[in-house]
Amino acid sequence: MPAIITIHDQPLPYESRLDERATASIDLIVIHCTELPDMATAREFGERVRYTSGTGNSGHYYVDVDGSIYRYVADRRIANHTVGYNSRSIGIELANVGRYPYWGDSRHQAFTVPYTEPQIESLLGLLRKLRNDHPGIRYIAGHEDLDLRLEPAVDDATIMLPRRQDPGPLFPWPRVIADIALERLHATPAP
Repeated sequence: MPAIITIHDQPLPYESRLDERATASIDLIVIHCTELPDMATAREFGERVRYTSGTGNSGHYYVDVDGSIYRYVADRRIANHTVGYNSRSIGIELANVGRYPYWGDSRHQAFTVPYTEPQIESLLGLLRKLRNDHPGIRYIAGHEDLDLRLEPAVDDATIMLPRRQDPGPLFPWPRVIADIALERLHATPAP
């Protein structure tokens, strides 16, 4: 049984409009980086309605730099966080500036702020809880592993950049994989 962790429930205003699913269908956890300056901005971004269904883009869980965990979308709901994988996955967002605010600028693609120790410890606790709650979970991936689309850089359209690079090169994959014992999933690039 995993250690008890505290999860602050803060459902998004449109959570009830997100499709429901059988939690037995969940076999994947996708790790993201907010690439925003703070949790307040991440919350505001998650509340934005982007679809005719009245919903937006959000992970299920958010882990702040101090290790606090927030649930924005219940596991039984399909959150919009990774194109093509939403119905089978739980999305976890880690608060980190990433490339903010230069996501599409080829001159600013480096991730320079490491994830904090409290954040990684809380993530590991959350992953253990999710594995206990959903025994069908077998895989873990970064957003960058699954969304392989490219887009032109805003500063030079001849340069194609990966659309998603999170959780990025500073994420401690070896530690997480060793602790949680899930298989890392990678998308197959299109020919």
